[in-house]
Amino acid sequence: MEMARRKDGGPPRWFSPLECGAAGGERVPGAPTLLYLPGIDGVGLGLIRHHEKLAKMFELWCLHIPVEDRTSFGGLVEFVETTVKSESSRAPDRPVYLIGESVGACIALAVAARNPDIDLVLVLVNPGSSFHKSQLQTLIAFLDLVPEPFHLTSPQLLNFLTGNLMKMPSTFVGHGFSLEEVGQTLSEITSNFLASPAFLVDILRKEYIIWKLKMLRTASSFVNSRLHAVKAQTLVLASGNDELLPSTQEAERLRGALEKCRTRLFRNSGHKILLEAEFDLATTIKGAGYYRRCRKTDFVSDYLPPTPDELQQAINHIRVLNLVTNPVLLSTLPDGKIVRGLAGLPREGPAVLVGYHMLLGLELGPIVTGVLSSTGVHIRGLAHPFMFDKNTEQLMPDSAQFDLHRIMGAVPVTGANFYKLLADKEFVLLYPGGAREALHRKGEDYKLFWPEQPEFVRMASRFGATIIPFGVVGEDDICDLLLDYNDLQKLPFYDMLDKALTRDGLKLRTDSTGELKDQGLHPIVLAPKVPGRFYFVFGKPIETRGREKELRDKEAAQHLYLQVKFEVERCINYLKEKREKDPYRSILPRLLYQAVHGPNAEIPTFEP
Repeated sequence: MEMARRKDGGPPRWFSPLECGAAGGERVPGAPTLLYLPGIDGVGLGLIRHHEKLAKMFELWCLHIPVEDRTSFGGLVEFVETTVKSESSRAPDRPVYLIGESVGACIALAVAARNPDIDLVLVLVNPGSSFHKSQLQTLIAFLDLVPEPFHLTSPQLLNFLTGNLMKMPSTFVGHGFSLEEVGQTLSEITSNFLASPAFLVDILRKEYIIWKLKMLRTASSFVNSRLHAVKAQTLVLASGNDELLPSTQEAERLRGALEKCRTRLFRNSGHKILLEAEFDLATTIKGAGYYRRCRKTDFVSDYLPPTPDELQQAINHIRVLNLVTNPVLLSTLPDGKIVRGLAGLPREGPAVLVGYHMLLGLELGPIVTGVLSSTGVHIRGLAHPFMFDKNTEQLMPDSAQFDLHRIMGAVPVTGANFYKLLADKEFVLLYPGGAREALHRKGEDYKLFWPEQPEFVRMASRFGATIIPFGVVGEDDICDLLLDYNDLQKLPFYDMLDKALTRDGLKLRTDSTGELKDQGLHPIVLAPKVPGRFYFVFGKPIETRGREKELRDKEAAQHLYLQVKFEVERCINYLKEKREKDPYRSILPRLLYQAVHGPNAEIPTFEP
């Protein structure tokens, strides 16, 4: 606010938020440079909620355009371009990030169009390139007719200046502010922007606003004529309730016009999305797979572990599933005794968790969040490349469908990624049955579809990794499979969707034979049942350390592979038998138990 009040005629300059100096000590090695380009206000308040998290991921700089400054759009582009070239020369192996809001997004696009050979990553927030289709054109005509200070009575302008204040209180809660302080802060904001015409007239004079809107019009025309030249990796963030710009439609247009563009839609957000408490910019960048520290994304080395907020977000995402299934986690101690809890799970990697892939991967959320919450062990999953493909996002009802999987550590299933994870001593979640197991047919519950060759044993032994077989049951207690792949093939026009889902670029195990070949994906139709319960058991860990030479032999590796498969089947059979003795297998007894003992009480189960 003080920067906005200051009588300052320019020129534009870069500044680093004060708190970033303290956060700099925690910055990840090799952090790329991030340049934030503000919206039409020019002050840079958009980062007020995000700079602390971003400063741990980036070398963070914010562009400040003083209120009195009259630098043209072309001048701003040249100013930013000079910095981009300097940063690219300083660290040629790292990308330069440009995060632009409205007119700042136009600056980012213009810089990218003029510098197609520089490695840029653009994050465009409600880009102003849609100005020619927006309400802001009529606002210019309104301002030309209305004398000062009555121009501030325009509803469009007030929306533009204040955003949605009702979405801002929780921005401050949890950041050291009491409810009383929150109320006082909001009162000051409201009084400054709405109840103090003198302040608004002084800082946001009509001449200034008209200048900014005309610059936005120029910026929009400039970038729209040069979109074909933009080669940068681009992420467009669009608000579904943008009061000023048709951001949703613009995001779709840019995705079609730009070669390397993905979109994320926030249906309930307004134009000032960066100030809304529900929105987290750092998490959005990570979830979209847009954080990298070198020329190409490395899903292993570029990965940043989930923050407490992100872990809670993942837990909240599966809250209903956990509520209705109340997962029971069991593990096996070194002496072979099965106990409730995860005492038998190793705490140090490398380790490979190998098990049964339940229908639709329903076990993924409970297993990853449950283990991390209970033990601090972070499991990294080897996932189908479908989850990382730009084109398949368009087939999903929500383009962010798999963002949480990436935030929680999923990587594309490749030999190179498996190697890197084990080299980093990670816990790796591996399903030899893959998509064929997770999308099984009717009557194939708990059947393993493993390839004949010991795909993971040699790699695990190379790093002395511990192999942990596990089983999970419960899918048959929460749903029935109505239509499987065989049923869908009989439907008219299904073959068109099938081809879109199983393009050559998304196939796995092309060298396999039979039904394991290609690991194709397809929808299924389920019918819910009165919920039962999920049960997990981690078998006795199998050590490969010290057996490297032994397991180079094909027969020895095959023998261990079959042993692991047998242990997984044994875990599944154990759970299927034991759950029959659980008095709380059905949801109704569990609800009664919680009604008596409290919602957070651990519900009993069978004796292991």
